Amino acid sequence: MLALVLLGTAPGARSPAAAQRPAAAAPSAPLRSQEIRALWVLRGSLTRPDRIDRLVTAAARSGFNTLLLQVRGRGDAYYDSAIEPRGVGVAGTFDPLAYAIAAAGRSGLRVHVWFNTNLVASTAMLPTSRTHVINAHPEWLMVPRPIAADLAKLGPRDPRYVRRLVEWTRRNAEGVEGLYTSPVTPEAAQYVERVVSDIVTRYPVSGVHLDYVRYPSNLFDHSQTSLLAFRESMQRELPPADRRRLDDRLRHDPLVYADAFPERWAAFRRLRLADLVARVRGAVHRARPDALVTAAVIPDAREAFEHKLQDWPDWARRGLIDAFCPMAYTASLPVFNRQVAAAREAAAPRPVWAGIGAYRLTPAQTIDHIAAARSAGAAGVVLFSYDSLVESAAGDPLGDIGRVAFAPTRAAAEPEPYARPQRPGSR
Repeated sequence: MLALVLLGTAPGARSPAAAQRPAAAAPSAPLRSQEIRALWVLRGSLTRPDRIDRLVTAAARSGFNTLLLQVRGRGDAYYDSAIEPRGVGVAGTFDPLAYAIAAAGRSGLRVHVWFNTNLVASTAMLPTSRTHVINAHPEWLMVPRPIAADLAKLGPRDPRYVRRLVEWTRRNAEGVEGLYTSPVTPEAAQYVERVVSDIVTRYPVSGVHLDYVRYPSNLFDHSQTSLLAFRESMQRELPPADRRRLDDRLRHDPLVYADAFPERWAAFRRLRLADLVARVRGAVHRARPDALVTAAVIPDAREAFEHKLQDWPDWARRGLIDAFCPMAYTASLPVFNRQVAAAREAAAPRPVWAGIGAYRLTPAQTIDHIAAARSAGAAGVVLFSYDSLVESAAGDPLGDIGRVAFAPTRAAAEPEPYARPQRPGSR
């Protein structure tokens, strides 16, 4: 029997290494004094100047004060980048982010860059650019457990490696959105940090909003790099006889260490994800100390912890994230109430901007969800998404929501102090 005490973990549990890290500074004052009224804006709305003009006009007119612009959707760039390939559909030499920041500033809107962190490719349409991360660095991609042993035999530079990973992902498309880079691989984490640093150094953004800052599921990352990094982390704790026994089995079974210490293996992956978040925060604050770092998270902290290896309550306690956006996309108002209340408790002491799935709600339901978020004490709301609301064939949903929920009588540049309003009537 292996002479090792397994360390059990729970959402928010801190490893000894994590406990030694200093917490980041508290969020800036505007988070506590102003209601955030934000829109998630998909990259397709950033490809031409006229689309951005329409976005800014509609958002300001409807009483919103913050735009989360998806400038990195799938390992691409909807801004001028020398690191990642240009986003699909961007017109000519047009710089979407520079144009959006200028236009938003004239209308008093804050701009946060929405950054898909680990998700880098859709398997429905694979990137063709040689510089795209999945083509340049297949060794950085996350690997699911069911095909880990087969891929280990091939190696990342074998043309069949990515092909098999793509085929598996397509077969499991209901649960896996695409191909992800691994937070465990040091070079991949450094790459993410470099991309974020490039953006915040060159563009005067109000914040960086992290999405897909998670594992696709707890089946990931069983890449050779991750498995060997875990083995190395365990070597110092194991008696020599146990190391020899496991290493002998490792020749035939690359998963032996992960299987021998499942709780430690899960904790190791969570910690590496937290380390990536810390890297990003450092990159942002070195360039823009006043910029906010926010994150879209699974609303149920236990589900996030167990199934996505995303321990976001621990990020809150360590001060890695300034505000959390739980993706509470349910159409049920009672469920939404419970999710926001639970998220506020889990995120403490950090504020919550309630993520609302407006794409699946009527304007009246969206207004009810905004009122519920306020009643639950959320510091703001983020609607998903601007694009779905303006593409509706029925009237002006965005304006209808704004006229009731936000009553935009003041300039969007000066958001009103947070006050709990009366709940609008139901449909």
